[in-house]
Amino acid sequence: MNGPDATNFQVDLRGVVDLLARHLYSGPRVYLRELLQNGVDAITARRAVDPAAPARVRLRPFDGGGLEVTDTGVGLTPDEARELLATIGRSSKRDLDLGVGRDEFLGQFGIGLLSAFMVAERIELVSRSAVHPDAPVVRWCGYDDGSYTLEELTGADAARQDVGSTVRLLPRRDAEHWLEPTTVVALAEEFGGLLPVDVAVQVPLVAVGGPDDGAPEGAERVWRRTSAPALPWRTGRTGEQRDAELADYCERTFGFRPLAHLDLDVPVAGVDGVAFILPSSAPASAAVHRVYLKRMLLGTRVPTVLPDWAFFARCVLDASALRPTASREALYEDEVLLATRDALGAAVRTWTIETLRSSSGLRRRFVEAHHLALRALATSDDDVLDLTAQVLPYETTDGTHTLEEVRQATGSIVYAATVEEYRRIAPVARAEGLVVVNGGYAYDSDILERLAARHPSWGVRPLSTSDVAQVLGLLPPVREIELAGFVTAANALLEPLECELQLREFEPTSLPALLLQDREGDHQRNLARTVAEGDDLWGELLTGFARDAQPRRLVLNCANPVVADLVDAPAGDVRDAGVRSLYVSATLLAGEPLRARDAELMTSALAVLLRAGVAQASVADGAVPPAGDPHAPGTDASGVPDPDETGGPR
Repeated sequence: MNGPDATNFQVDLRGVVDLLARHLYSGPRVYLRELLQNGVDAITARRAVDPAAPARVRLRPFDGGGLEVTDTGVGLTPDEARELLATIGRSSKRDLDLGVGRDEFLGQFGIGLLSAFMVAERIELVSRSAVHPDAPVVRWCGYDDGSYTLEELTGADAARQDVGSTVRLLPRRDAEHWLEPTTVVALAEEFGGLLPVDVAVQVPLVAVGGPDDGAPEGAERVWRRTSAPALPWRTGRTGEQRDAELADYCERTFGFRPLAHLDLDVPVAGVDGVAFILPSSAPASAAVHRVYLKRMLLGTRVPTVLPDWAFFARCVLDASALRPTASREALYEDEVLLATRDALGAAVRTWTIETLRSSSGLRRRFVEAHHLALRALATSDDDVLDLTAQVLPYETTDGTHTLEEVRQATGSIVYAATVEEYRRIAPVARAEGLVVVNGGYAYDSDILERLAARHPSWGVRPLSTSDVAQVLGLLPPVREIELAGFVTAANALLEPLECELQLREFEPTSLPALLLQDREGDHQRNLARTVAEGDDLWGELLTGFARDAQPRRLVLNCANPVVADLVDAPAGDVRDAGVRSLYVSATLLAGEPLRARDAELMTSALAVLLRAGVAQASVADGAVPPAGDPHAPGTDASGVPDPDETGGPR
C-alpha cells in the first residue's frame, strides 16, 4: 500500500472575501486603511536601505469610478510578487521562522490586499523594486473569481512606473460609492490623518473647499493633503496657544470642549497621547477612546484603555508596542495592554488628586460634573477616599454638605444606608435637629463603611433606631400612665408582627406614625426564623451567630390629631383596626414590601373602619343600622342598639 500523497488546500476567494467582510473587518470601508497601510510599510522598508527616499502616498480617483493608489515604497521584483501575492496569508512583514510580526511594520498578516476585493472586482498592482533597480517591472492582476495573472513589463509600460508600487481598483457594481472622491478623502483623513508620510488625494479644483463628486469629467484637479506632519499634542507649542489648539482638536474629534487635558506617556509600551476631561457626566458604558498604532487609526471607539473608574476621560493615543487583533480594529488583551492600562490609570489618578487638592474653579466644575466617578475611585483608593470626604457633596437632613462639614458640625457622621430609609426618617430628623447623611446612592455606603474603618475617631456609623428614638419627645409622665392600658393592648396586637408600640410627640405633626428598624435587627430576626425552620444540625450551627435583636418599633405621634383621637377611643374592634392601619401605613412609608399577612391585616382593618364609618353616617342621617349587625357601632352583641353608644334614650 502506497503512502498518502500531500495535497494543498483549494481556496475559494469569494468565500474568503465574504469571511473578511462579514466576520473579520467591520465593513468595506477598511479597504482604504489596508491600502494606506501597505504603502506606509513599503516606504518604511525602502527607508531602511535609503533613509533619504521620498515618503509619499497618492490616491487618485479616475474616470470610470476606479481608484489608483501610488506609493514611493520599496517595490517588488517578479520573484517577490510571485511569492507574496500568490499565497493568501503570506507576508514579508513577519519573521517566518519565529511567526511574529516585525515591529517596524503596520501590517503583519498578509491579507490586507484581499480586503480590496470587498469593493473591487479587479485589482492591478504594478511595481518597480528599489532594492533591485535592474529587475523588470512586474504587473500582477487579481480577480474576484480567485484567478490572477503575473507578467513582466517592458517598453513604455515599464517606463511609466517609478520606484514603488501602484494599485488600481476597478469597482464592483454595488460598491462604486466607496471609490468616489468624497468618500476617499473622508476615509483617508480618518484612517491616515496622523500618518508621518505625505498622503494626498486628487480632487476636482472646484472641490478645494470640500470634495465635489458632481464635477464634470476632465475638470482640472488638485492634490488635497490628508495627513498631518506632527501629532496634535506634539506640535511644539506651549501655554495658552497649545491649550486652545488641543481644545479645538478635542471638539473636532469628540464633539465637546474639555474641562482640561493631561498628557499621557508610557515609554515601555510606546504609548503617547492626551486625555480630555469631559465637561459633563457620562455613563461608564460610553468610555471609549481613539487609538492609533504607529499613527494609523486602529479605532474610534476602543474600550479598556483606561480603568473602569476613569470614565470621565476620553483619550487619543498613539502606540507602537500594543498588539492589534487580525482585523486591526481592537487591541489584544495581553500583559502589555494590562500594564499600559495601569500606567495610564496612574497618570489620570495623579491628575485627579492634584485637582482635588487645589482650590481652583476647575476643582469645583470637575466635582460637579464627575462626582460619581470620584465615588467609584474612592471605593478602592484611600487617598481619593480622604479627599472626597472633603469635597464631595452629600444630601443630608440639614442641606447639602461634605462629610467633613458634617463631622465638624456634629462630631460624628450618621448615615442612612438606603434611600428609602433616608426618606422615611428625613422629615422627623430634619424637624428634630438630627443630621443624617443619605448614603443610599451608588458607592456611598461603601465609601462610608471604608471611612468608618479607616478613621474610627470620626464616628461614622449607620443610623440606628436609638438615634431616632432619643430625639423624639417624651409624653408627660401623667399622660404615659393614662395611656398605659392602650399601649398594653396595642402591643398584644403587634406582637405577632414582631413589633412593639411607643408613644411620642414629634414634628412634623402631619406624620401620624413612624416605623423604626435597623439592619442588624432585621438580620437577627431572619436568622431566628431560619433556625426555627431548619433541621437540628443547621439550626445548631446558626444559633452560634444569634444575638438578642431589638424589635421593630411602631412610634405613634400623639401630636397628630388622628393619633390623639385613637389613643383616647374606647377599646374595641374599631380602635384595634386603627392601630393595625397605622402599622400598615408606616410600613408602606418605610418603603418595605407588604408581606401576605400585612396585606390581610390591611384588608381586615379597612373593612372594620369602613363599616364603622358607614354605620356612623347612617346614625347621623337618622337611619337605624340593620338588626343583628354585631359590627355596627351602637349595638350590643345581638345587634340591638345600645342607648349608651348611640346617644338615644335608655
